[in-house]
Amino acid sequence: MTFVDLLPLVMFSSLAVLLFSGYPVAWVLGGLGIAFGVIGMYFGVFSFIEYFNIVSRLWGTAAESLILVAVPMFIFMGTMLERSGVANDLLHCLQVLLRRTPGGLALSVTIMGTIMAATTGIIGASVVMMTLLALPVMLDRGYHVPLATGTIAASGTLGILIPPSIMLVIMADLLSISVGTLFLAAVLPGLTLAGLYLVYIYTRTSINPSLAPPLPDDIGPANRAELWTMVLRSFVPPILLIVFVLGSIFAGWATPTEAAGVGALGALLLAIANRKLNWRVLKDVSERSALTIGMIFGIFIGATAFSYVYRSLGGDDLVHHYVTQAALGSWGLLIMMMVLVFLLGFFFDWIEITLIVLPLFAPIMRTMDFGNHVPEATTIIPWIAILLAVNLQTSFLTPPFGFALFYMKGVAPEGVKIQQIYVGIIPFVILQVIGLMAVIGFPELALWLPESMLD
Repeated sequence: MTFVDLLPLVMFSSLAVLLFSGYPVAWVLGGLGIAFGVIGMYFGVFSFIEYFNIVSRLWGTAAESLILVAVPMFIFMGTMLERSGVANDLLHCLQVLLRRTPGGLALSVTIMGTIMAATTGIIGASVVMMTLLALPVMLDRGYHVPLATGTIAASGTLGILIPPSIMLVIMADLLSISVGTLFLAAVLPGLTLAGLYLVYIYTRTSINPSLAPPLPDDIGPANRAELWTMVLRSFVPPILLIVFVLGSIFAGWATPTEAAGVGALGALLLAIANRKLNWRVLKDVSERSALTIGMIFGIFIGATAFSYVYRSLGGDDLVHHYVTQAALGSWGLLIMMMVLVFLLGFFFDWIEITLIVLPLFAPIMRTMDFGNHVPEATTIIPWIAILLAVNLQTSFLTPPFGFALFYMKGVAPEGVKIQQIYVGIIPFVILQVIGLMAVIGFPELALWLPESMLD
């Protein structure tokens, strides 16, 4: 091969190096796309006019995509719910309901993380919110610090998998498949992970109660009428919001974009009901949502420029060449993808991995054949997408750059050490790998619900 043939490999290697430079990822991706376009022009394999195709691709994907419109509204919904006091009331309600159960407070945090995951896919907001609300209470009750921190970090990351996940919205757009299909496919794997967390916490705290001292009985309402009032006020509203948002999508009554609008409106109404909506809150929510949206779409634009130039230089052909030469087969390629994404999760965020890796492997994914294990060819892409989504759960927890760990450390009480946080997440990363293996071994976990509801 000549140097020109290896330009895509040099381009990707440059990306791998520069991602560690500390520069914003969006600038790195876009800058490399422009730079290697110039190099390609020098060697006669890229023309100046092709730069204008990047603009048309951006317009035809991000700017005209009705699917991606859902992302800002889901982000706004999640941010508003965080600031409206819904999560605080929900956690207190769950604490009361589970106060006599071993590890009741940790179980409450996990259940709250699962419920909040179905209302917001913003991991940073979820982890920070639950750390501020739950960690001081857990420490005051004498909880084992690694157990407390691991529970909060793992539960807070469920939002990236459980619908309405913004990661699934972006995956669906990149793979040109239905968002509703991916949402349905992610429900059971997401609940499986949450179930594994609950079983682990309950089992461990039952064996060693000193890890999670029980809550006092007097934290709850004085009588049954007050208890039901608390449940109706704190537990039912977020559940109803989930039903309206996800139920409308699954039933085919609304598109994900329309449902996102309903969710954003629902979050506003809950804030009004909790008497937390004022100009300061609305301004803060809007600013934080805009920053998150700007970061996501900035990376999306940069990744589009990078991907276009990479493919124009023959990147797809080069990847296909190496894959063919390796002769790994479909199972070998799948394992290679899972290992690669898992390792990348030690260093990069989910959006960087998704926007860089997924376009590279998408053409290969469409050629895979798993025989009777996944008999329907049309279901292979959604299944692999869910495997990648479950795998990307680990990217938030694995050091040295587990973002959920840094979110937690930034707002945790002073006595909590980063080493304790690292120790705490180890069992939950193992549980995530077990969940991933379960979805690989039993594709029905991801495929049964879409096949049942969409056929």
